[in-house]
Amino acid sequence: MSERGDFVVERMPLMGFTEKAYLDYSMYVILDRALPHIADGLKPVQRRIVYAMSELALSAGAKFKKSARTVGDVLGKFHPHGDTACYEAMVLMAQPFSYRYPLIEGQGNWGSPDDPKSFAAMRYTEARLSRFADLLLAELGQGTVDWLPNFDGTLDEPKLLPARLPHVLLNGATGIAVGMATDIPPHNAAEVAAACIVLLDDPKAPLEALLEHVQGPDYPTGAEIITAREDMVACYRSGTGSIRARARWEREDGLIVITALPYQASGSRILEQIAEQMRNKKLPMVDDLRDESDHENPTRLVIVPRSARIDVEALMSHLFATTDLERSYRINLNVIGRDGKPRVYGLRELLSEWLEFRIGTVRRRLQFRLEKINDRLHILEGLLAVFASLDEIIHIIRTEDEPRDALMARFHLSERQADAVLEIRLRQLAKLEEVKLRDEHARLTEERAGIERVLGTSAKLRRFVRAELARDAKTFADARRSPLCARPVARAIDVAELAVEPVTVVLSTNGWVRQGRGHEIDGASLPYRTGDGFLQAARGRSTQNALFLDAQGRSYAIPAGRLPSARGFGEPLSKTLEPGPGAGFVGVLMGEETDHAALVSSKGYGFQAALADLAARNKAGKVIVKLDAQASLLAPVLVVPGGWLALASSERLLVIAAEELPVMARGRGVKLFDLHEGEVLLAIAPLAPDHGLALIGARRTQVLAPKDWRRYQGKRGGRGRVLPEGLRAIVNIAAKS
Repeated sequence: MSERGDFVVERMPLMGFTEKAYLDYSMYVILDRALPHIADGLKPVQRRIVYAMSELALSAGAKFKKSARTVGDVLGKFHPHGDTACYEAMVLMAQPFSYRYPLIEGQGNWGSPDDPKSFAAMRYTEARLSRFADLLLAELGQGTVDWLPNFDGTLDEPKLLPARLPHVLLNGATGIAVGMATDIPPHNAAEVAAACIVLLDDPKAPLEALLEHVQGPDYPTGAEIITAREDMVACYRSGTGSIRARARWEREDGLIVITALPYQASGSRILEQIAEQMRNKKLPMVDDLRDESDHENPTRLVIVPRSARIDVEALMSHLFATTDLERSYRINLNVIGRDGKPRVYGLRELLSEWLEFRIGTVRRRLQFRLEKINDRLHILEGLLAVFASLDEIIHIIRTEDEPRDALMARFHLSERQADAVLEIRLRQLAKLEEVKLRDEHARLTEERAGIERVLGTSAKLRRFVRAELARDAKTFADARRSPLCARPVARAIDVAELAVEPVTVVLSTNGWVRQGRGHEIDGASLPYRTGDGFLQAARGRSTQNALFLDAQGRSYAIPAGRLPSARGFGEPLSKTLEPGPGAGFVGVLMGEETDHAALVSSKGYGFQAALADLAARNKAGKVIVKLDAQASLLAPVLVVPGGWLALASSERLLVIAAEELPVMARGRGVKLFDLHEGEVLLAIAPLAPDHGLALIGARRTQVLAPKDWRRYQGKRGGRGRVLPEGLRAIVNIAAKS
């Protein structure tokens, strides 16, 4: 430090100067801008707006005034910052979709859930305080808070507001300071007040006792909270974590109607997200979108499914995972404590400290009232003391140069009592006035005794605070808006999986494939290319795999939803798959992964395999059946659990129990039919006990009833029985229900 003339120059290292300047700025942002106080749950700008409006007499029953008037008073008297930031803070407290319990009632355009910042300029809107703001202001002039000079020292402003409920939890807060942030979700007033009452009754009550009342956050938009209970408990225990909220929806005449959105989610933005997926052909199951929101239905977004067969639950799960219909919210209960220091609180610690503030506020209010009562009683006692000597008092006042001193000496009055006597008007000397004074004295004496009893013990004071909390909760609380629902985790699934529809896959003799919607398609009646014809059809769902087997025993899998439409001839499988040379396709299967298929060779060997073992996603497939020389695989069929399997050569038929087929993942299998030299197996068919069996010959077809085909039953590896003479040279068999 050095002196130059009349100036003192202080020198310090640049690093030290910048460090101190940044720390000062950081503390300013933390304490005076970004974080709420545990006492009233407000940031300084919010507190100043509410107080300035109360000073302008803009109570809930007052006439609306221009918002510019309020902003001007706030900036000119208490908050010398930008008018835009101040007005935006004011708007936020007036938006019912932003605040669970708005502190300001607005008139005009105050924004919308789709665009909260679409509010009109402050010269157009009008505002006044809401009824709920009374919880912050009602006790302001009753000695409950400390006062500080404003920025220029010309006025005083409250350091805090005397909140009657823990407002820090009711409307929540968000803010970003330097090195820290806060994210406090809104809660239901009735639940929070009930938890406070539990702590007043038992200051050592555990967190679990409080969470019997505080079910979770209660967002103003009414979306479902789907976070697991144990995760919620962990959030409230540590004061940090996250909460997931999901839109509420219902079915209405085949439509999907969204009736409530997550907090701060935009309906128009959500429709844009869904429309973008539709444009990219990622939502083929959605036909149309509509926004039918109006004054009666603030949120009504309509999604029109393409057909009634769409799996709506799967569709909504996909939308929850890929759009703002489901959102995650941080929880960080970081507030400025009573000691003026920021800290992350758990729910129990936060409510306990707020109750200390509330008990101290009530004590100050009662003490302030007690002082007022004592002062008034002191004056009343002086007035009543002289009422019996009115003539003498009048004489003293008329004759004495210093009547106050004379009155004090004659009637043993204090200065305040003497001044009160001298200020009595003539009409107050009436007998009726004396009666009023005695009634007031008795009433105030009784009130003083009650206050002294409350202040006498801590237990009585806590009971008094408890009664006030219960009364305020009853006055201002409402029903919970955000239901708590346990929901499965949303999952974004493939486009093919989203369009869950029944389909029929048709395979031709030349290996062409196609698929059509529904199970009513008759593959034999479809048109085919010249030289081609119907081979086999499989029925399933569009989300399942179509399993193809070739004559060499290899298996291939293609998702059914990716197959070409049945409106044309389809496409050759060789375009998608890579079968071996000369290996034509012999059949197609569809079903659940746990279903079993009978795989039988023309040499009479076979087994059954689960469909899950047949699925091969590579183009070359995988070998499932090991075939003997000169053998080929027959068209595969699904096994009927507890049913039968019919095996036919050109002249003989054998029916064996399906359970006799061993279950294998791959291999040759076991001998199912005893074939003589030169004899081959031609066809197989699954049978249920009540199914008939169609024997398809070269010239005619005959259906055997269950009692007739049972004559051909035998053991695995048998020869079966010879077919009737008219049905020899059989070419195929099939079950008939």
